[in-house]
Amino acid sequence: MKKGKTSQLKLFSDAKCYYGTVDAKNLKTIYIVLQSWVEPIKEFENWDRATGIMERNIKHILLEVVDPLIFEKHNIVDLDLRSSGIQQGKRSFMNLEITLYLKNHMEFKSPLLRDRVKNIISSVYTDCLKGIKYFKVHKSKSTKEVV
Repeated sequence: MKKGKTSQLKLFSDAKCYYGTVDAKNLKTIYIVLQSWVEPIKEFENWDRATGIMERNIKHILLEVVDPLIFEKHNIVDLDLRSSGIQQGKRSFMNLEITLYLKNHMEFKSPLLRDRVKNIISSVYTDCLKGIKYFKVHKSKSTKEVV
């Protein structure tokens, strides 16, 4: 029996994002996924440090924007960006997954939940991905421009 659900969020032109749960009937956690391709803006000698700074910034943003009346204080941030393969002129795949714990039972299709998730992902995207000095964000790996 399939219990999990996902819901697509079409918020950004250069990133794919959605949220979901593994058990929609007994909703305790939700995950938010943001996927994109990133290209270094300039050369940096320690990409592990740069990705670590990105992950830390995401955690700080979550402390500010996550609604404490709906979600628990603790959460999980998993930034998957292979720092070993990052180089100038080459795009690397980035997958960000944020797991949030609900305080009280809520319906997965609740407009309140969807609104809070949109607020969280918009803040993370604007402050941590678009505002970062290390990378430029792209929707695809291809460097071909559509005219």
